Amino acid sequence: MSALTWAVAAVVSDDAGRVLLCRQGRGERRWALPGGRLRRDESPAAAVLRNIRAETGREIRVVDLVGLYRLSDRGPAPPAAGRCGPLPDVLVHVFRAQVTGGTPTAAPAGGCHLGWHVPADLPDAVTPITRAAVTDALAGRSGVLRDAGPEPARPAAVPSTGEAGGGPGGRGPSDDLVAPGQRAEPDDIPIPRR
Repeated sequence: MSALTWAVAAVVSDDAGRVLLCRQGRGERRWALPGGRLRRDESPAAAVLRNIRAETGREIRVVDLVGLYRLSDRGPAPPAAGRCGPLPDVLVHVFRAQVTGGTPTAAPAGGCHLGWHVPADLPDAVTPITRAAVTDALAGRSGVLRDAGPEPARPAAVPSTGEAGGGPGGRGPSDDLVAPGQRAEPDDIPIPRR
């Protein structure tokens, strides 16, 4: 079993419904949700506020928790100076958030290229967690538990077993759990009733 890294990210939207993504400046990097790692003795909610401010220069308001996303089984680690063994599994707390001001309050972190994207037209080069979390956030889901592999994750439809889930339409956090290797096509994604 590899080490576990705890991280936070947010699906940050603006008044036009676009989502904010970040791409690191070196090499052919994929677009990802803004965020970062948790510090010792820091709550995920506090960590996401700090990381978004540092990475984007923007102040946000956390709306709720979309879910927990685990990235694992990413294949062999590329050779790197001082690194041995596999890359760690990453468990990301993904929040739904909104920008609270029109302009950044600070300069974004160096090397992060920011871009606002229409959710229906995300770039092809996005991380698996980004694609799954944006889909879940825009569908109004909360409490999602998802395992994201090296391929772009697609939310899987899992039938609800009743009203015990507690959410709208009886959907609960375990209803969105995706088994390893399970995949659904976009037409199979249920949209919760509000």
